[in-house]
Amino acid sequence: MANHKSAIKRIRANNAKKELNRYQHKTARTIIKNVRNSENKAEAETLLKSAFTALDKLAKKNIIHKNKAGNLKSSLQKHVNALA
Repeated sequence: MANHKSAIKRIRANNAKKELNRYQHKTARTIIKNVRNSENKAEAETLLKSAFTALDKLAKKNIIHKNKAGNLKSSLQKHVNALA
């Protein structure tokens, strides 16, 4: 266990940030799953915009790597374009 007051505070802050990051990451994964499971192209395009926004936010906050965000966005766009 930490001995210094600042170290104890840092542990609390890190845990709070970890929980927020996990929540945001899980939410983005759910949005991506909804896009991939969508059969209607119009519905998929609206979900795609929210997925792009979520991925960009995660990449900006370094929750995921920017290249991973780009790869996910690319694959989702290809999936939506393939829908008829």
